[in-house]
Amino acid sequence: MAKFICRKDYPVVTTDKGQLRGFVYDGIFTFHGIRYARARRFEQPEEIPAWEGIKDALGYGYICPVLNTSQPAMEVLMTHRFWPENENCQYLNVWTKSIDTNAKKPVIFWMHGGGYSAGSSIEQAPYDGHNLAFKEDVVVVTVNHRLNVFGFLDVSDYGDKYANSVNAGMADLVEALKWVRRNIAAFGGDPDNVTIMGQSGGGGKVTTLGQIPAAAGLFHKQMVMSGAGAGMKRNNEAAPKELVEAILKAADLDTVEKLAVLPTALFIRAVNRAVWNLYQEGKTVSWSPKPNEYYAGNPFDVGYCEHARKCPTLVGSVISEMGFQPLAKNVDEMTEEETSAAIKAKFGDAAEEITALFKEAYPDKPLAFVLNLDTWMRPGHTEYAKRKAAEAEAPVYNYLFTVAFDYEGGKGAWHCSDIPFWFNTCDTQPVDDMELTEKLEDTMSHTLATFARTGDPNNAKLPHWEPTTAEVANTMTLDKECALKPDFDKKLIEKITSVLPPRGLNFTPVEPDSESDRAWMY
Repeated sequence: MAKFICRKDYPVVTTDKGQLRGFVYDGIFTFHGIRYARARRFEQPEEIPAWEGIKDALGYGYICPVLNTSQPAMEVLMTHRFWPENENCQYLNVWTKSIDTNAKKPVIFWMHGGGYSAGSSIEQAPYDGHNLAFKEDVVVVTVNHRLNVFGFLDVSDYGDKYANSVNAGMADLVEALKWVRRNIAAFGGDPDNVTIMGQSGGGGKVTTLGQIPAAAGLFHKQMVMSGAGAGMKRNNEAAPKELVEAILKAADLDTVEKLAVLPTALFIRAVNRAVWNLYQEGKTVSWSPKPNEYYAGNPFDVGYCEHARKCPTLVGSVISEMGFQPLAKNVDEMTEEETSAAIKAKFGDAAEEITALFKEAYPDKPLAFVLNLDTWMRPGHTEYAKRKAAEAEAPVYNYLFTVAFDYEGGKGAWHCSDIPFWFNTCDTQPVDDMELTEKLEDTMSHTLATFARTGDPNNAKLPHWEPTTAEVANTMTLDKECALKPDFDKKLIEKITSVLPPRGLNFTPVEPDSESDRAWMY
């Protein structure tokens, strides 16, 4: 059985604000629910006050409230965990093999997905940092921060204290990194060797932090998983002041000061009503950082900030990203004629050429995989890698996770499916092919730790990995057999996108007080 230790005086670490007690489980010192900052609604985070005595860090902290909570779905593909919500959600968690202040272990700072709207540091079971800390002797930090309306509503027109409200959620993450800078040595970590890492929306947060001058010097390497690109463009997006006025009207309030202290549940209700009303007028609402004096903007628009150019970067995606929808039949039961007919129906006159290009790029994959091949993330990631390689002073490495899982006769790796391989937590997922898993998760988790330790992912478990250049995406395909394949799918992706332009996620609001709303909310 795993050994557990939690005594009144052990394990205890001393932070800049006071002492914290965690626990030891199976060789890993674990601290859950560490408060790293506090903030009033719409305002910037600030350091928490010091305390006397020893505080417990034995339970996860609050997660940020979400505006609509769907019922759990696809748990076979992605196992989720849910937790109490509170907009005072500035908490982080730490896993480490040692609390020796001189250990100087690499630090991996994980930011969850869910866009800028949802998710948490524990939402997916594979986010747990225990296995990675144990196997690779790194310090793992996972973090909660303000999301959606709590982190990204622009009320800057209503007072100086709200000047950066539209980036409050990112300011939380900067504050968390400042906490790491001040305190991670107490947990055995090296404050001068911090890798920021995130998937989906978390990957976007990685690139965004690279564009925030206040974050300079707080991290030293970047890993972007399924989250780099030019960003999602929305048509007819409501203007910031228009959205605020709609929320005030829905809340029956006349000032932002009153909105700032409205009880959370009533605030969420007013926001959902306002978003729905704007949607009825043909206007959309999205939650994300916006350029201002604090945030320089998307690097696709403004180039890369100096501190981001100095960071070695690992960036990649998966073969079928949004291919959650099943095909008509189990893949291994589809005849050649059925597969060809489905490809013809999707790609029309280009079907034959696309089929040939797919077979050239993926000779070991079922032809049916072309029906769910990702053409949304992949082009943006290769472009991001090439652009950064052209500007950066540090290397950029590109990967593609191309695993075929034993689900419905064979399913290409979907959005999030690579996370447990990097974290060495495949045992948390029902979809688990032991023959594949044991070798590949060992390779990928070791590669992540090697990159975090040195800034170079090359190690004995992989073929030699050349950095991407401004001209060529040197892509490491991660699979049963890993291989470096320069621009191997470029012609295929270009052909498919010329026929079917890539589409991102389409978020449609739920009408408040409707049956659908009750199904989503309760």
